[in-house]
Amino acid sequence: MKALREVGAGRLWRYLTSRLLLSILRRMWLPPMRVLLLRACGARIGADTVLERLTLINVDRGGVRALTIGASCFVGDETLIDLAGPVRLEDHCTIAARAMLLSHLNVGYRDHPLQAAYPARVAGVTIREGSYIGAGATILPGCAVGPRAFVAAGSVVTRDVGADSTVAGVPARVIVERPIKAVE
Repeated sequence: MKALREVGAGRLWRYLTSRLLLSILRRMWLPPMRVLLLRACGARIGADTVLERLTLINVDRGGVRALTIGASCFVGDETLIDLAGPVRLEDHCTIAARAMLLSHLNVGYRDHPLQAAYPARVAGVTIREGSYIGAGATILPGCAVGPRAFVAAGSVVTRDVGADSTVAGVPARVIVERPIKAVE
C-alpha cells in the first residue's frame, strides 16, 4: 500500500487516533464542550472563546498542540483549520463560517509529476488581535493577518495583510488602509 509506505506506521497510528478524536469533536453539540476537549488534547484556547462546528485536518501531522486560540474569539460553523503547521489566533478574532486556514501545500505522493514544481511546504498561519476573516475566505500557508484587519468574504489571502487593512478579492488586495477606533 503506497500511502502506508510514504507515511509509515507511526503516522498511520497518529492518523487513526486523530480520526477518533475528530469523530468525538463532531458529536459535541455545545461549543464549551469542544473547547474543553481540545484543551484536554493540548490546544491552547483562551477564555470566552466560542468554537462552532469546525473541521480540523492534518491533526496527525502537527497535533492538536499546533492550535492556539486567544481569548474572546469566535470560530464559525464549518471553518476548516489545517494543523500540519501551527495555527494561531490572537485575542478577539472572528472567523466566519466556512473560512479555511491552511498551513501546508502538498500536491500528492513523492513521485507525483508536480512535486518538482510545487514541493511540499508547511508554514504556520497567524491571525493577529482583533481581526476578522469573512465567510468562505481562505488564508494560505505562511500568511499572517495583521491586527484589526478585515478580510472580506470569499477572499484568498496569498501574502501577509497589514494592520488596520481591509482586503478583498482573489488574490486579496488592500482596498482600505486606516486605523480603526477602539469601541469603548
